[in-house]
Amino acid sequence: MNPTRGIPVSIIVLTKNEEDNLAKLIESIPWCDDIHVVDSLSSDNTLAKAKSLGVRTWSNPFRGFGDQRNWALSNCALKYSWVLFLDADEKSTPAFAAELERAVTTAPETVAGFYCCWKMIVEEVWLKRCDNFPKWQFRLLRVGKARFADFGHGQKEAEIQGEIRYLKEPYEHRPFSKGWSDWLDRHNRYSTKEAEERAALPGRLAEVFSSHGPVRNRALKAYVSRMPGWPILRFSVPYFLRLGFVEGRVGFTYCLNLAYYEYLIQIKIREIKSRGPTALSPKV
Repeated sequence: MNPTRGIPVSIIVLTKNEEDNLAKLIESIPWCDDIHVVDSLSSDNTLAKAKSLGVRTWSNPFRGFGDQRNWALSNCALKYSWVLFLDADEKSTPAFAAELERAVTTAPETVAGFYCCWKMIVEEVWLKRCDNFPKWQFRLLRVGKARFADFGHGQKEAEIQGEIRYLKEPYEHRPFSKGWSDWLDRHNRYSTKEAEERAALPGRLAEVFSSHGPVRNRALKAYVSRMPGWPILRFSVPYFLRLGFVEGRVGFTYCLNLAYYEYLIQIKIREIKSRGPTALSPKV
């Protein structure tokens, strides 16, 4: 594919203090002429950086990832009928762009969108095994055919009007671009949201056997979060059974931190169940 050729897709990037990451993302999508940065009241120069890169900018207070995505869909002046959501710490690749172009130009009207997957890149190592590649998120949609709902610290697809397919060529995801300490700070906050969501999840056994990975994984969370040894399993399965140890020191550190994240979630779920749903509310 010629990387300078336009692809009829609008791109929305949700940001919060992403001044340092934004340029690398924009450089990876030269084929898009309709890029929108939706900022959550950053305290750095994210908006100024975005404007200097020639993209359209919008501001909206952050209430949740699903809510912010829906706000963007409703308020951004989108040029195309297809929308791709990317984060500032992500990058398109030529192979991903080619697959994306094929998908949006050949999909029948019955297709509402696509699940997409990422390559987790940490310290220039692709953690294919430790990150259980592929993981799927609903990121590419036809305008008017889908919305989002908040789920844990992220979002899930909602109000789907049609079929969801899979875009199997991954984009790059670099969540440690600001360092391990930043990742730990963020995931301490994320674990609160996850605990609140999982504590309220009903056990839907039928969804555990769903053919769609995102649906299946959300249903499994209701069960694994109740397992006393789940954080240990969360480390052991990717690191040992999926041979994640071949990904070296970076893989070990990543798996260990994911286990710690799950342990935080379990602690906070116990607090919610023993002290009520306001147990994790910030003190003023």
